Amino acid sequence: MSNETIQGGVTTAPSSPYDAIAEVPGFTLTSTDVTHGEQLPSPQVSGIFGAGGTDTSPQLSWDGFPAETKSFLVTVYDPTAPTASGFWHWAVADIPAGTTSLDTGAGDDEGSGLPEGAWQIKNDASIARYLGAAPPAGSGKHNYYIAVHALDVESLGIDHGASPAFLAFNASGHTLARAVIAPWWEAK
Repeated sequence: MSNETIQGGVTTAPSSPYDAIAEVPGFTLTSTDVTHGEQLPSPQVSGIFGAGGTDTSPQLSWDGFPAETKSFLVTVYDPTAPTASGFWHWAVADIPAGTTSLDTGAGDDEGSGLPEGAWQIKNDASIARYLGAAPPAGSGKHNYYIAVHALDVESLGIDHGASPAFLAFNASGHTLARAVIAPWWEAK
């Protein structure tokens, strides 16, 4: 399965799956752990699902977001997982507007590195933590869209038992801007 598209005979990298929902202004997202368009390092790959990593959430820093931002949402999503809905690896809601970075490992079982008020929603493996890449062998390169969404509300007010897709749905009408980096992983 390929994540690339062919346009006029030229192979191009995929656009962000969030662009299909609504195109919004961008801002800057960087990481000391992962790089856009590069292979995920071992710590950001899954150990829980036996892919050889340690399920360590990457360090993230962001700036250049709109001044009217009231909170942030962080998501990690693989749209090409072999399901009809992709696979949500991590979602952190209600990150205060004064927060502009998360340290490596912030998304552990306790969310120990998250700022006060922020919380992790259960991912598609029903675990409220970061879950690293673990695509099926032979399924090709999978892009992991790491996104920081700048929102116009302090909280989306959703139940802590909601799904990441429901969280993203509720964020769609409140997103002022979005920053995305997309590293990849492939199981041989």
